[in-house]
Amino acid sequence: MSATVSGVPELIEVETYRRVAERTVGRAIRTVDAPDDWYLKGGTTAAALRSAMTGRTVTGTRRVGKLLLLDTDSSTLGLRFGMTGRLLVDGGGPIERLEYSSARHEPAWIRFSLGFHAGGDLQVVDARRLGGVTLDPGLAHLGPDALALRPAWLRDSLGASRAPLKAWLLDQSRVAGIGNLLADEILWRAGIDPARPARSLHAEETKALHRHLRRTVRLLTKRGGSHTGDLQVARVRGASCPKDGTPLQRRTIGGRTTYSCPSHQV
Repeated sequence: MSATVSGVPELIEVETYRRVAERTVGRAIRTVDAPDDWYLKGGTTAAALRSAMTGRTVTGTRRVGKLLLLDTDSSTLGLRFGMTGRLLVDGGGPIERLEYSSARHEPAWIRFSLGFHAGGDLQVVDARRLGGVTLDPGLAHLGPDALALRPAWLRDSLGASRAPLKAWLLDQSRVAGIGNLLADEILWRAGIDPARPARSLHAEETKALHRHLRRTVRLLTKRGGSHTGDLQVARVRGASCPKDGTPLQRRTIGGRTTYSCPSHQV
């Protein structure tokens, strides 16, 4: 995926960052710069990062939900990007600007960076400081990655929850990787009301949710990001459903602004 502007970093954007981060595999780390203590999470300190990573070699990259993992021969670096975090490798990246961030680039927005012995660097740029860096992050608090869900697991997990379906999808401890834009697009395509209790879905609706989740992620990845859904153009007050022309309903579900069609999402 190549994009100059994208939406909030959700599964799609973070997977794009992971692919870019692959360029650092095999490189030895010369410097670790973590100037913003606020950006270091889970008890991580700048001193601990320098001690653990300086002189080490990047051995691989992984992604779980919205979390990017950079493995070295001694430890793992966890990178979260919040709403406005971008990843740059050797001065460039696939996303120049995020929809809810600024088009400017300020040096003070570089919250973390690695410099490599052979030249080049990796930087996390985050205008609003909503992301974070963790050394050896635990993964037990994350549910399975959204693209790894199996239909039977989805059926059983939904059946055990009274939460509104939109809130269930956004809960990273249940399913990792789905954010606000993807959740609305998936449910709009599946024809399911986001306010319905998760446990209320019958078998065919659960199959439709699983099918549209995978199809939506694949399609929007090809298009260039989580902001490229067909519903996205109508995420404004007074807009109509792009599918059937019904005035869209705007609600807050799971703490997030939610757009849905009261006609075909039932």
